[in-house]
Amino acid sequence: MTHRLLRHQAAAIFRAALRAADPHEAVMRYLARRDYSRFRHVYVIGAGKAGASMARAAERALGRIVTGGLVNVKYGHVAKLRRIELNECGHPVPDQRGAAGAERIAEIASAAGVGDLVLCLISGGASALLPLPAPPITLAEKQEVTRLLLACGADIHEINAVRKHLSAIKGGRLARLAWPAKVEALLVSDVIGDNPDVIGSGPAAPDPSTFLEAAAVLDRYGIRDKVPAAVRVRIEQGVAAAIDETPKPGDRLFARIRNTVIGGNRLALAAAARHARQLGFRTLVLSSSIAGETREIACTQPSRAKWRNQAGRRSRPPASSPAAKPPSRCAATGSAGATRNSRWRRRSISRDSTTWWCSAPVPMAPMDPPTRPVPSPTEIRSAASRTPAAIWTPTIPIITSKHWATW
Repeated sequence: MTHRLLRHQAAAIFRAALRAADPHEAVMRYLARRDYSRFRHVYVIGAGKAGASMARAAERALGRIVTGGLVNVKYGHVAKLRRIELNECGHPVPDQRGAAGAERIAEIASAAGVGDLVLCLISGGASALLPLPAPPITLAEKQEVTRLLLACGADIHEINAVRKHLSAIKGGRLARLAWPAKVEALLVSDVIGDNPDVIGSGPAAPDPSTFLEAAAVLDRYGIRDKVPAAVRVRIEQGVAAAIDETPKPGDRLFARIRNTVIGGNRLALAAAARHARQLGFRTLVLSSSIAGETREIACTQPSRAKWRNQAGRRSRPPASSPAAKPPSRCAATGSAGATRNSRWRRRSISRDSTTWWCSAPVPMAPMDPPTRPVPSPTEIRSAASRTPAAIWTPTIPIITSKHWATW
């Protein structure tokens, strides 16, 4: 195969994954298989950086059966819609426009009744774009709590445990507001694991965390006395059962709610691997949860593929061309998210950033990643220059699809 042909094939694999990652297309694919004509009213609500494209797809797929709705989006991320209103607001720092929009979204959900459907569109950034603190907590006080937790090094799950118990809409409370209407939540994930209770702080998903756990987080980092008084009082009242907990798994209201992850790592990886197989490659997906600086992590992929091959795939090199003799040419796909304590991570990445790599290990001396150093970028480039068959493709967003709950 010529170097030019290999580059063309790598670009085709890239485009296949990119098509699978399009939020607009993901919503269109999902809604094309659904019939909502039996519902009296269909309300569309939601939030996220992909909110405009998701809302446009919903309006296009459902047409006149959409009664109306509101989606909070980031400033400048808009589209021309007829039935669904887009509310521009602050991200990553929440602002009053976001709070006002979240309040209107809560009102729309509360107005839905038996025979109605609430279509909830959630994507990355929804936590910041749906700021609705539980009274009497103010937006500024909730922001102060988040700032303290970030400064202490709390992880996303600890932060979510606290802020879901300070919100009037997150942690499944939006689902409670919409009862007894049916709720169809379509989620584009930007977190590892694609847990609906983590994506956008789970406005329509059951919340496994408790007020007691939220209090434990504040105590663990020694900030209970540093948070605003209104926050401390609410947490303590929740621990004493003076305030209702967030809806938990098994709550009867979730019998009328379906959370479906239509976007995440695995779907794009599957699309890339599927297209590579159609081109005659044997593929090996290294991981869907690799984290780190793109330029550095890309250098670990060849050694990871080589290690996996030596560990038990000697007869079938990963993603190699059927006509090639191992290890002269092979390609491997992988993805990146936000895995903690990864052997391969050198530098942390943004929680809102999910990227993947499709690369080919170039000929090099066998190495065991746990005991031998990862080749430097210079070494990789030097080897690649001597190996025209090596494939290197750029990073792209990636998505997945799975059902999390049933009607």
